[in-house]
Amino acid sequence: MCGFVALLSKEAPISPDVLAGATRALHHRGPDAQRYWLRGDGRVGLGHARLSIIDLSTGDQPLTNEDESLRVVVNGELYDFQRIRRELEERGHRFRTRSDSEIVLHLYEEYGPQCLHHLRGEFSLALWDERNRLLFVARDRFGIKPLFYARHGDTLYFASEAKALFAAGVPARWDHESVFQFHHLLNPLQDRTLFEGIHQIPPGHYGLATEGQFQVLKYWDFDYPAEEAQAAPQETETYVERFRTALDEAIRLRLHADVPVGLYLSGGLDSCAVLGLAQRQCSKPIHAFTLGFDRPEYDESSIAEEMAKKAGASFTPIPVRQEDLADHFADAVWHGESFLINANSVAKFMLSRAVRKAGYKVVLTGEGSDEVLAGYPHFRRDMLLYNKRGQDPAALERALEDLRAANQVSRGTLLPDANNPENASISRVLGFVPSFLASFSNIATHGRGLFSQQFAAHFAGRDAYRLFLGGLDVRGQLTGRAPVNQSLYLWSKCGLPNYVLSLLGDRMEMANSIEGRLPFLDHHLVELARTFPISQKIRGTTEKYVLREAAKPVLTDAVYRRQKHPFMAPPSTLSQGSRFYELVQDTLRGPAFRALPFYDPQKFLALLDRLPGMDLPTRNAMDPILLSALSACVLQQRFGLQPQTT
Repeated sequence: MCGFVALLSKEAPISPDVLAGATRALHHRGPDAQRYWLRGDGRVGLGHARLSIIDLSTGDQPLTNEDESLRVVVNGELYDFQRIRRELEERGHRFRTRSDSEIVLHLYEEYGPQCLHHLRGEFSLALWDERNRLLFVARDRFGIKPLFYARHGDTLYFASEAKALFAAGVPARWDHESVFQFHHLLNPLQDRTLFEGIHQIPPGHYGLATEGQFQVLKYWDFDYPAEEAQAAPQETETYVERFRTALDEAIRLRLHADVPVGLYLSGGLDSCAVLGLAQRQCSKPIHAFTLGFDRPEYDESSIAEEMAKKAGASFTPIPVRQEDLADHFADAVWHGESFLINANSVAKFMLSRAVRKAGYKVVLTGEGSDEVLAGYPHFRRDMLLYNKRGQDPAALERALEDLRAANQVSRGTLLPDANNPENASISRVLGFVPSFLASFSNIATHGRGLFSQQFAAHFAGRDAYRLFLGGLDVRGQLTGRAPVNQSLYLWSKCGLPNYVLSLLGDRMEMANSIEGRLPFLDHHLVELARTFPISQKIRGTTEKYVLREAAKPVLTDAVYRRQKHPFMAPPSTLSQGSRFYELVQDTLRGPAFRALPFYDPQKFLALLDRLPGMDLPTRNAMDPILLSALSACVLQQRFGLQPQTT
């Protein structure tokens, strides 16, 4: 797990100092070694910051093939590489290292860009093909590993983080349209960032760059089966056994390392299942690390400790207080390069820091399960409303009544407003409105009222959801699919790569030189689960049913029976007078906030003045808006961001 930089210049030679400086900006991703290579004419450069995990002695990058016609830098981990290496050696390929990354070179020799179909794991990469004068870049299927790019002057820049692009000389400016999109989707559009001119290679895509052209192409997608093509249902035990077998293999592959492997453990089903199944494959106790919050309603450490005891694992709680969240908020934002909507990212930053201090570089995590098996409450609502096939009618009616009752208690915050005008274009395209998009549109309605007059006028009439759907293959990936699978697909194109895998995953882990490994996003497991009926994902009010049954023998009863509780840190607004609350109040009343080009300071002042008089649920509902604005202040100060060019 590392970071890299790749530069391709059309005319002028690349400065060695620029390449080295951009690579140094990624030191946190790879503190063990930093190396770079420049082509003889100076028009191609590769830089690599290494976190050594496999082949500690000979795996420094860039790596080359036998005749040095290919050079590659890789960020990530490639599983089952030993088998692939043996097959390549039988075909005559000669390896120089024992690194998993070296298989990329030889697979590319065999298949060109189609080598991606042979890779299993989380990765991004850049490969220079000297014979074809071609730079090949790629990102894993789900977007676990980041990959950004920009064109500035006559040079094309690629890097694992935007800060490396800034260090290489790419201007640091806000992208106003992406800021607008964020407030409607809690993410920019799939290939955008908050920064003007800086884009992402989307998950499941690769790029081909020559001196005069750059194109981005798709090589993988979820491909949920059409409802009419769904296979005849099998016995539940068959689904459970197939899923358990695939998950066991995904875990086994991710336990391989030349350094100790730990685990991030919460009180949730996902990480507990990974721990229980992984411990059965290990002869020594796995070291599990758990966040513990100082507010009992957010703390899961006692449930996690019980699970660790049952599994026979070693257990270490990492305490996090509200004051800690305030102290580390700015660092988490700098590493995340995006707006935070909850301090859970800050908590993950602190967790990773503590794990690194404990001597670990690698951890297994439970991320991805909710996105594969419909674990979030909004998927459960979609099932109750739109996917009733294979469900018990009486149980469904009881569940809908419970949902209606909960909505009345929460004054409409649980069930989104189906009549919101923002939903019209979604309904026209899909035939229904996924619950998470309906909820986002409700949040956006409140957030838009805080824009400056100029910013609001510029985007008046802009339909953020039409733009989002317009960038997707609706007919090829959504039409004819079960509504819950459509919701899963849409979430995988916004919330999964840009929030779950980034702000709660890679960016907070790599900020402290920690590699996270995600068994639930093994693509073999995902391709299996996508074929399962909805009733194996959600059964009545029980989410992730097939996983729950597959892992039941290794779970505590409390975890087995527990419903999904999204990982959230206590809101900044929870305790008036706390350091976190005061950080929000002081910053959003200060000059840094007034310098932002898209908010109205007076409207925010009025909101801040009203906060103390709000009841707790209403006050906490403001937290995502407040933290987004606080994040914007940090980003502008840390990166020196300028307004977008006109």
